[in-house]
Amino acid sequence: MTIRTRLTLWYAANLLVSLAVLTVVLDYEWTDLQRFLPADKQAAEPVWEEMGEVILFYGVPSALLMLLGGWWLMRKAFDPVTALIQAAERIHLHNLKERLPSTGTGDELDRLTGVFNAMTGRLDSDFTRVREFTLHASHELKTPLTILRGEMETMMRDDATPSAHRERLASQLEEIQRLTKIVDGLTFLAKADAGQAVLKLEPVRLDELVRDIFADAQLLARSHQIAVTLAKCDEAIVHGDSHRLRQLLLNLADNAIKFNQPEGHMDIALTCHADSAVLTVSNTGPGIGPEKLPRVFDRFYRGDPAHNSDVEGCGLGLAIAQWIVQAHAGTISIASEPGQQTTVTVRLPAANPPRIQVKRKTINPKTKVTSSQP
Repeated sequence: MTIRTRLTLWYAANLLVSLAVLTVVLDYEWTDLQRFLPADKQAAEPVWEEMGEVILFYGVPSALLMLLGGWWLMRKAFDPVTALIQAAERIHLHNLKERLPSTGTGDELDRLTGVFNAMTGRLDSDFTRVREFTLHASHELKTPLTILRGEMETMMRDDATPSAHRERLASQLEEIQRLTKIVDGLTFLAKADAGQAVLKLEPVRLDELVRDIFADAQLLARSHQIAVTLAKCDEAIVHGDSHRLRQLLLNLADNAIKFNQPEGHMDIALTCHADSAVLTVSNTGPGIGPEKLPRVFDRFYRGDPAHNSDVEGCGLGLAIAQWIVQAHAGTISIASEPGQQTTVTVRLPAANPPRIQVKRKTINPKTKVTSSQP
């Protein structure tokens, strides 16, 4: 119940109580007055009937008028509060620069608005510094990682390097590649938060990308003895960035393979509807508990660290996938039954085929599509 409703009910109750008290007082006074009047001047009708007429024709209309007037006054008084709530609901992490409107009256609401605007200003500054630090730090880390990787690869190719030393170098090179992947993910997310990640939007045959990723997933799953199937692949055209969409599909396929059980299954399906293209990626594995599902898209979140310590990854894949989907005006969700199956569902707006001229081509399942975007 809103404050306005509570105040209106409280106001109406006060009016009814006041009207009842007024009725009792008038009845008492009229009865007391009748005792002092001569018998020929006393009212012939009973006192309660006369009082009932007064209450019915004067008291009730007055009470209704006062109730409507009070409700209108409270509505006008709370209009600034309603506007303040609506403006505050529009503010989110990527919209901290928006300020709440001020009435200029200098009252308590104006002071509250000023405090809220100052708080969002401080939050905006803090988040901007964090994004800039992440972007600059990840950018600066790329150079030494690239140098280390090059030096280790050179030493591994050197015939003078002992075999035992090469094994250590191979292990260190894997860690450097993992660090490079983390840095690349942080750089991308930092650019996305800063609004610097630009999409090259164009008509994209999503079914062709799905077939390419299906071929790649078969190669990735071979060493894990995981069966990959393409259950359905309808022709679907979306308006988006082919490079980012391919990255989205690769992230989902990579997760479905890594977080799977030995000799498990991975199913991919693409269905096209009138206004959307729906992609589902399912896998058999340990699953995700219901208490962990709301956090799967958080950065660096990997569920149970002890259980996933032997799985490669840094917990940024789903965060990147979520940004790509939302940047394409789509939705992504995960449903999981622990110990049975986990399904990721991506829904993207479908482009209108009559308005888009796309040249079809024959795709070899083992042929990879290279994007023109770096």
